[in-house]
Amino acid sequence: MTSFESVTIEVADTAAATAFYTALGLGAHIDVRASEEPTTGFRGFALSLVAAQPGDVDALIGAALDAGATTLKPATKSFWGYGGVIQAPDGTICKVASSKKKDSAPAARKFDQVALLLGVADVKASKRFYVDRGLPAGKSYGGKYAEFDTPSSTVTLALYPRRALAKDIGVDQDGTGSHRLVLVGGGEPFTDPDGFAWEAAPARSRA
Repeated sequence: MTSFESVTIEVADTAAATAFYTALGLGAHIDVRASEEPTTGFRGFALSLVAAQPGDVDALIGAALDAGATTLKPATKSFWGYGGVIQAPDGTICKVASSKKKDSAPAARKFDQVALLLGVADVKASKRFYVDRGLPAGKSYGGKYAEFDTPSSTVTLALYPRRALAKDIGVDQDGTGSHRLVLVGGGEPFTDPDGFAWEAAPARSRA
């Protein structure tokens, strides 16, 4: 039975990546490891940081830019709230957003939730694939979005149509090569229908 426990991002420079994710407050949520696997364009996933208010969004984006990120979509108000998109030095794309449009407290560099959004060809089919492997389903909106119940992880796992995800974060949907992403959990290693690789979590040492 599959369970989701953690996220590993493969990078060319582990020291730089570790420093970046620590600066953004993601050190406890994201693991990194070295990889030289070729990759171009959209890698098919994004991290989503959900903050309580616009000021927190700005603080997080500011910290990311100071740590070497680049802006893909400047933070702005929209129908659904306030947010922007940045790209980490290793190429990972992060969406930082809040459903609120006004601050109700002093701004702080903090977020309430981290989600890993996988861009997939068919949300319903991918959801069935994971549910059949024992991953409990959570919130779902037909073929537009699906979320899983992953209490063993500090990161929420969700599915999003690849084209829609690319549009949302402001990039072209095309990409080739490695996803540079590994999902870690319980169960046997496997690769899902969209090419995302899963590995078994290391066995915990016994006292």
